[in-house]
Amino acid sequence: MKLSKIMMIVGSLMILLLFVLPLWNITLEAPQYPEAIGMDIWINKIVDHNPNDIKNINLMNHYVGMKDIPTEMAEFDIFPPVIISMAVLGVLFGFVGNKKLYITWFIVMSLLGTAGMYDFYRWEYDYGHNLKENAAIKFVDEKGEPMAYQPPLIGSKMILNFNAISLPMSGAYCLFGGMFITLAAFFVAKKEEQSVET
Repeated sequence: MKLSKIMMIVGSLMILLLFVLPLWNITLEAPQYPEAIGMDIWINKIVDHNPNDIKNINLMNHYVGMKDIPTEMAEFDIFPPVIISMAVLGVLFGFVGNKKLYITWFIVMSLLGTAGMYDFYRWEYDYGHNLKENAAIKFVDEKGEPMAYQPPLIGSKMILNFNAISLPMSGAYCLFGGMFITLAAFFVAKKEEQSVET
């Protein structure tokens, strides 16, 4: 089997690691918490980074009017079949061995990934801005407007006395790695075709 085919198949299968590895993490650091608290985001759930982290986050958020961390989201039902479908499609494209199919898969996966990141941003925005009016504590910004508590999409940001850190985890790196391998498969396939022609 040609190297490009193997690369396409391996790269496509790598995205299935999202079922066994977390995709993203949001951590909150503050003086009152000697150990940072946080949550790990998977393609089908959000779980504690350490025991009782989400419970503690929900308790804090309750006072400023933020929603609880969701246990059910439409995305949890949508993302798993999409990942499985793309993995199967990528493997089939690998066996077909057509470089145009390789780059098509990569482009579609990139668009899906971009849509997923935008959806994540929208969730964070709603989570940090859509506050309950009957909140026990209300903070305002420098302009006197109600303060927002949106965590960063990626990187760190100070929210009151909390340092909110949002970073990809091992699942995301496997996703990016798999996509990179499929993109490389396209260029390897081009070279293979050129070597045959000469």
